[in-house]
Amino acid sequence: MEPEENAQTYDPSRYERPSVTVDVVIFTLISQELHVLLVQRRRWPYEGFWAIPGGFINMDESLEEAARRELEEETGVHDVYLEQLYTFGDVHRDPRTRVISVAYIALVRADAQKIKVSEESTDVRWWPVRALPERLAFDHDQVLAYAISRLRSKLEYTTLAFQLLPELFSILELKHIYEQILGEKLDKGNFYRKIKESDLLEETEHTREGRGRPTRLWRFRRDRASDKQFVFRWREDRIDEKR
Repeated sequence: MEPEENAQTYDPSRYERPSVTVDVVIFTLISQELHVLLVQRRRWPYEGFWAIPGGFINMDESLEEAARRELEEETGVHDVYLEQLYTFGDVHRDPRTRVISVAYIALVRADAQKIKVSEESTDVRWWPVRALPERLAFDHDQVLAYAISRLRSKLEYTTLAFQLLPELFSILELKHIYEQILGEKLDKGNFYRKIKESDLLEETEHTREGRGRPTRLWRFRRDRASDKQFVFRWREDRIDEKR
């Protein structure tokens, strides 16, 4: 019978330890179309394949710190709001060793970020979600599919989509964002009514000139940003405000 371990006798090298990585799925809208940021790998494994930005965590950093570091090192993207998405741990997901990956998700405005290529990749690019590479590295097809599904579901109970907007915007611009993320057309009348009834917006005195009458511009109410009671149900003809 082996002696009981204690602080003095514990030997971590006796146990197998999986590696831990982070992956960051970054979405944006370009020309009113949903895009995702991918990097082209320079080295084995999956040399030449496109992948979600990410990498191994350091022993002295948290998961979110690692995600932010890897994202900035590999793509130049920084100062974004990250949400933890899911943990992917299939035994054979990485040919190098046993790797568990914690994925994060974020939405950014493309014009507010300057992307760059790192030493780890040969290219970095915004890809339209409807026209992705035939196959991504590792299990990143699965990671991306899960991220898109989660993003669409989060539109019903968060204000995540507002991160893609400038400070002042038209309701039509907001509608286009929801349509691109959801992948479906929304009824104009219902959308206008629901979003106004949600009390998420405040009307401003600003307008934008167009072909016809000037378009009224709106602003997101920041005091509602942390409101966890907001529920916006697209497939039901109502907005619910949980009390």
